[in-house]
Amino acid sequence: MSNHYRIVRIDSITPEIFAAFSRLLPQLSSSAPPLTYDYLSRVISSPHNYVFVAEASADSDILGTLTLTTTPTITGVRAHIEDVVVDSAARGRGVGSALIMEAVRIANSHELRAMSVDLTSRPERVEANQLYQKLGFQKRGTNVYRYVGLDS
Repeated sequence: MSNHYRIVRIDSITPEIFAAFSRLLPQLSSSAPPLTYDYLSRVISSPHNYVFVAEASADSDILGTLTLTTTPTITGVRAHIEDVVVDSAARGRGVGSALIMEAVRIANSHELRAMSVDLTSRPERVEANQLYQKLGFQKRGTNVYRYVGLDS
């Protein structure tokens, strides 16, 4: 894989994109359900999602991805970065940083004008947490609650 890459927003699914996401998803979460073509297509086409990939310049191989989700609320637009994953073979090359900073740039753009950009990360993901702090994210003094009574 080349050390050179570009960050692009994808707005439609192709078999190659689906294959890349199917390869990356297990590196993000071992408990995530298998990805389907239809579901990924819905995620990509949602007007509130911005799905970015890092593409190798030489061969367009997808090195990593993240999703910037936006929520319009009565107090303003909120942005949240989700599903950050860089292929294990491409880590340490700045791919994650480039993806995150592009998401932040878009969230702060005139188009979105998000009031904030949040992300969450499990404490055991030490390297990821260090990266987020290095990029200017600050740990917030807040509680995150999850309702667990939903049927699967």
